[in-house]
Order: sequence, then C-alpha cells, then structure tokens
Amino acid sequence: MCRNFLRVACLAACGLLSAGATLAATPQLAPLLPAKDQLALLQSDDPGLARNKRHVFDFWRIVYEGGHMDRVAEFMTPEYIQHNPNVPSGRDWFVRTIGATRKPRPVAEQILVPVIAITAEKDIVTVMWARKVADREKPDETYLMTWFDVFRIDGKSGLIAEHWDSSERWGRSGRPPGAEFFP
Repeated sequence: MCRNFLRVACLAACGLLSAGATLAATPQLAPLLPAKDQLALLQSDDPGLARNKRHVFDFWRIVYEGGHMDRVAEFMTPEYIQHNPNVPSGRDWFVRTIGATRKPRPVAEQILVPVIAITAEKDIVTVMWARKVADREKPDETYLMTWFDVFRIDGKSGLIAEHWDSSERWGRSGRPPGAEFFP
C-alpha cells in the first residue's frame, strides 16, 4: 500500500509540475507602462547624451508628430540614412513620404504616443513606446505592442543621421500597422 501511495503521489506531483511548466510557457501580456514624466527621461549626467535625447525628443514632437517639415533641417542631415523598408534614405525623401501624411499642427509639450523610455549611449538614442495595433487574427480587437525607434546622431553636426525601426512593409495601404491610431 505504501508503494502505491508513493507512486500515486509521485505521479500527481509530476502532473502538477508539468501543468506548471505548461502555464509558465504560456505567453502573458504584461501591461506596458508609459513613463510618468517624459522630461525626466531626457536627463543624463553626460551633457552630450542629454543633448542627444532632447534633440530626438524635439524632432519627434515638432517634425514627426507636429508635421512641421519646414523645420526638418534643424534636426536631420541631408544624407539621412533610413532603415525602414517603406521610406527611402535622404532628408528630402523623409519630407516627401512622412510629410504627405502629416499636416502641420500645434506642437505638443510632450510626445503624444505613450513613451516608455528614452535611452542614449554614445551617438545612439532609442525611444521605446507603446503602439496600438489591430490584431491580425481578430481584426475587431486591438492590443499594445512595444515599438522601438533608434536614431544615430552625427557627431559633427549634432543632427539625426540615421534611423532604424522594426517596421515591416506597409503593403497596399501605404501606411504602417496601427497608423489609424496615431495621434
């Protein structure tokens, strides 16, 4: 009887461990928590890193979200390199492509999308933000995903010289996934 009890107990324990492993392997959507104070994200003990973060922050508010393409030369080199498969390299192409979708509007005090973090190291600035997108499997549902935009600042001019993001091709719509939710 003792052997049977131990065998049953062992099987039960293995079953619980297996169930726990299965649950642990199931993806859980953790909430994306935007920064409470975007301006605090711009601070750094290194004045060069603080300047680079502020430069990207202002570019985002004034040009990218604000649509003030007339001010792009304050922020971006003419030879700007773009690694998004939908936008050609060059500042002029940025103005043509992105400017076609954004008309000038008042500049917000902070970035309108929910920013999670702004980090800088050497000449690189990364903006991490929560992006709302439609679920491909259930088009009536949306979810938030973490998006990353990475900028390289030219050391001589202090302007944005290069950009990376994780965009896929936009397809027939000509707009990125989630564009319908952009501010």
